[in-house]
Amino acid sequence: MNKSELVEVAAKEAGITKAAAEKVLTAVVGAVVQAVAKGDSVTLVGFGTFKSAKRAARTGKNPKTGATLKIPATTVPKFTAGTAFKAAVAAKKPAAKKK
Repeated sequence: MNKSELVEVAAKEAGITKAAAEKVLTAVVGAVVQAVAKGDSVTLVGFGTFKSAKRAARTGKNPKTGATLKIPATTVPKFTAGTAFKAAVAAKKPAAKKK
């Protein structure tokens, strides 16, 4: 599902126009990005938590040449799914086939 499909579903479910749904979605995503960029976490109960995480500096390898290189420390966004989200996804998985 892409953004336009999400906007269409949200507009239909909320009974609002697609333009209004797109404004709301853009505002929500923007607010989450700003909060996480500041170092705050955003928790949507039942859905999950967005937060920033520090990634330590490390050494890596160039797969083509095999040369080692230094990868600097950085801060990355992290999402942890909530229990209701995990349960909904787990319920949708098809049963594993037995051989």
